[in-house]
Formats: sequence, C-alpha cells, structure tokens
Amino acid sequence: MKLKNIILLGAATLALTACDDLFEPAMENNQDIDQVYNDPIFARGLIDNAFLVIPINADGLASASNGISTDVATDDAVTNDDGNSYKKMALGAWTARDNAISQWNDRYHAIMYCNLFLSKCDDVLWDYSDAALNEMHKDLYKGNAYALRGLHFFHLLRAHCGKVDGVVTGVPIHLDFEDGTSDFNVPRNSFKECIDQIISDFDNAIALLPADYGDIKSDNEVPAKYRSMGGDALAYNRAFGTLQRGKIDRRMIQAFKAQVAIFAASPAYQSAGAMSWEDAAKYAVESLKNVGGVSGVDPDGWHWFDNKSFIENYSFNDDDPLEIAWRGNVGESTSLESDYYPPSCEGKGRINPTQNLVDAFPTVYGYPITDSRSQYDPSNPYDNRDPRLHRYIVCNGDIIGAKGEAVNTTSSSGTLDPRNKEKGRSSITGYYIRKHLRDDVNLNPAANKKHWGARIRYTEIFLDYAEAANEAAGPKTAVGGANYSAYDVIKALRKRVGIQDPSGGDAYLDECAQSKDKMRELIRNERRLELCFENHRFWDLRRWMAPLNESVKGVDITDNGNGTFSYAYPEVEKRSFQDYMYYGPIPYSEALKYSNLRQNDGW
Repeated sequence: MKLKNIILLGAATLALTACDDLFEPAMENNQDIDQVYNDPIFARGLIDNAFLVIPINADGLASASNGISTDVATDDAVTNDDGNSYKKMALGAWTARDNAISQWNDRYHAIMYCNLFLSKCDDVLWDYSDAALNEMHKDLYKGNAYALRGLHFFHLLRAHCGKVDGVVTGVPIHLDFEDGTSDFNVPRNSFKECIDQIISDFDNAIALLPADYGDIKSDNEVPAKYRSMGGDALAYNRAFGTLQRGKIDRRMIQAFKAQVAIFAASPAYQSAGAMSWEDAAKYAVESLKNVGGVSGVDPDGWHWFDNKSFIENYSFNDDDPLEIAWRGNVGESTSLESDYYPPSCEGKGRINPTQNLVDAFPTVYGYPITDSRSQYDPSNPYDNRDPRLHRYIVCNGDIIGAKGEAVNTTSSSGTLDPRNKEKGRSSITGYYIRKHLRDDVNLNPAANKKHWGARIRYTEIFLDYAEAANEAAGPKTAVGGANYSAYDVIKALRKRVGIQDPSGGDAYLDECAQSKDKMRELIRNERRLELCFENHRFWDLRRWMAPLNESVKGVDITDNGNGTFSYAYPEVEKRSFQDYMYYGPIPYSEALKYSNLRQNDGW
C-alpha cells in the first residue's frame, strides 16, 4: 500500500529526459508530484496506471490472474494443465495464503492511483488557451477516474467480501491517497457501505461523461455547460470525439451498475440490505435502454465472436455491434486457437468443457434432455440439440480449424483428440472449447487472425434483468420501469438461437412461466449456457449459494464399426469446496499484519 515511490517511478516514464553535462552527476529523473498541475501528460499518466490493470482481459476468455478461465473451478470445465491455480483451488488447495482469485494488491494499487489523480485533477491546467477545452478534458479524465475506482472496487469486493461472525462484511474503503505515513490498520467497512460507495463513484462518472464517444458536426450539439464557456464542435471532438473511443463512457458504466446490483441482491449477500431485487431490475433496465429494451436483443449476439467479416473490416471509427456493452481491442493473433484448439488442429486443448455442461443444453425443441418430451436420443446425443452446443463446444464429429477436418474423439481415433490420449494436451473430458475461437485459423504454419474481445455483452444484462424481475415479481410482471418481463427476455433469447417446439412455440418456457421456482431454474440454466467460458459461472454459483461439489464428468466414445457409437460418462475430477468457500478470503499476510482487519469466517 506504500505507493508514493511506485507512483513516482511509474510517472517517470512520462518525465522529461535530462540533458545535463555527461561529465557532471545528473539529477534523478523523477518528477515531483506537484508537477501534475502544469503537465497534463504527467497527470494523465497517473490515471493510465489504473487503466493498465483493468481486471478483465481483452479476449473475454482469460481471467485477470493467469490466463485460464475461472470456469475450470466449476462444473462447466476442467483443464489439462496440472499446474493451473484454479484447478488446484477446485481440488482442495484453496487457502488464504494461496488464493488464485485474489484481487487485493492490484485493485488497491489501482484505487490509490485514482485517489491521487482525483485529489489533483481539478487544479491541473489541461489546456492553456481554451477554458472550455480545459473543462472538457478535466471532466473526461475525472469521469474516467471515478469509473475506474468504482470498477476496481467492485472486483475487490466480489473477491474478498464475506461473513465475519456470521455477518456479510465488506472491505476497507480508501478514498484518499495514502503513503508510508498513513494508518492502514483500519477495520472493514460494511458490505452496504461498499456497495453505496461503488454506485456513488459510478454516478459521479456518469455526470461527467458522454453516452459514447463520437464526433459532432455542429456547435449546437455541444452540451450547454461547455457552450456557455465558448466551446465549439472542434474542441468537443478533441475531448469527447471518436479519438477517445476505448475510454469508459456512460453506456459502459450503466452496465457496470447492473453487474454490481445483481451481485448485491443475490442470496449470498441479501442479508446486508445493500440492494433489493427491484433495485437490480431497475439498474438493468437503465442499461438496456441503450439497445431499446427487449426489442434490442441482437439476433447474432449469441455468436458475436465468429462474425469474421465484421471483425476483419472493423475500424476504430466504427460503432460497436448491438451486442457489445464494453469491448477490448480488436487484436490480431492465434494465441486463443493455439491454447484451445484440439491437438489435431495443432492446439493444446487447455480448457475442456464437461459432460455436465453438455447435458445442460436442451434439445432444439427447448426441453431438457431429461424430459421425455425432448426427443433426445442417447445413441445420437449431439443431434437435434440447442444450436449453441455446437457453437460453443467441439463435440465428436464437429469441424473446426482451417483444415476443415472433423474432430474424432472416439477411442480408436488415430489422433490425440480422444480423452486422455496424451497427458497435458488431449482433453480430459472428451470435449474441446469452440467459443471465442475462429474456425478458420491454421496453426501450421501459423497465420494471425483478428479477434473481437467482448468484456460485457448486453445478453448478460438481459439475463440480469430476467433474474431480478422474476425474483421481485414473478415470471410475467414487468419491473423497474420496463415494459417487458423475465418471460419476455428468456423468450427472445431462446427464439434467436432457433429453439422451437414442433407446434412452433416454446411450450417448455410457457410451462416454466407458471412458477417463479421453475422460471428461476430456467433463467439460471440460460445464463449458464449463454455466458459459459466468460468467467461468470464461478461467481454465479457462489452468489446463488448453489452446490459447488457436483461430480465432474466426461465422455468415452467407442466406435462400434457399423456406423454406431457407444457412450460412457466417467467421473473425471472431484471438486473439494467447503461451505465457507462461497466467499473468498482476505489475504493471510494482510490479516496477519493488521489487528483490525478481520478474516472471513472459516479461513
């Protein structure tokens, strides 16, 4: 937490280079912090440090910790990498000393940079010659600082809040810049105080930032605040135009608020009284106004990652797709395919979907495969299934990769694709991941391809609303100012992927809509399917206080030689989570150093 020296060293990358006589001792190339007032580049460097450690990677698949999805610590996936920290966690090695999901140091460091910037930014001379442009730049960077502080604090809270003596408790709130003379031996704030502070930061940011960044053509489009100071379209475009895309805007923040609200309203945290289900629905509705409500469900939103024509031709000036609330960069590489393609496609097969997840996909008629009306055929288990199954998971016989050859995971296959064929490369479950990957990449020889990184999809916010509305008022009642219900949202999401029963409707959905409990089960399953391999399942199971130790299964496939196959479903990994692990620990070293910093129960 002693950041003064860190900040000065970090800021030194922006400092002016000394040109002293080579034969005389040079002064240290560190700027005094008060130089921010006359050096906007130096000032901006402070907030850039908080951008550098945003807790979400650009590809939407990797976690902030070590590049492997947190899904491998759930019933949705395993990994063939025995050294993976999430795998160790799932197998029983999760402790306060060894915590793969720890956010403590990175988040607090980023918060300290935000605090320092916010303490200085009002007095920085952002532009010498134009008062309106000076004010615009101040608002731009101040708004981003508030938004970043709220975002970092949310991820900190989610990872480290927990019960202390049975009471849901937050983490220490630090709103001032602190150095080596500060007192860090402070107690934890209440969970509600933490949620209130996060929402307050987001609201402060919303008041300063535009809905999105883009150039305007007329001076009349300049907001009145800046127009009264003489601001024109040229100045506005410098501060809030297309050039600034990639920074945080109001649409993103509204999505952040929806994420925070559904988290705080969930069963694991409800007793803290920080958010109601009605509140969570309201925040989701505010975000969904940006796409026009349920009518704005993107028809292609469930497979945004394989719209190759759009991705290849995307430019920085283009608008984001309807599905995307927050995105990363459009990067050009083959790293995802190298890590997750099957071995027959020259990949490492690092993440392996489980049979548990495969079984969660209904048939194309909308019924669970356990329902006698589903027309599920155990002898052809991948036929007539929800189309998302083959978009998100590589099953036996599916084609992926530029070679255009079917992946063969039967026990008699001559490739390394079958389950456990080669340790550390073949799948442990008999399945490979397809979501996020392009199916036209050739890894031998490797040729880079563009990828679109979705950090928050509007589908997630729709599912937030559906969950909150159902809990607040049942399946068919509109909540939070919406003119649509949980039922309407789930109907739209299932319809866009092609789910339809023989009569042309969705009879199973209609059946679930008769009961809040049945609808809850369906909503949670839809969330599992839509958001698989996007680092949601780990957190969802915990906020729901759902079972954590479900036996994880895979598939062994035998080719019978007559055009038929036999299927067996062995257990491939046992989970080992204790009940107190619904909440993560405070770092052991921090609890040891500070007597007022209480550890979460059980840790």
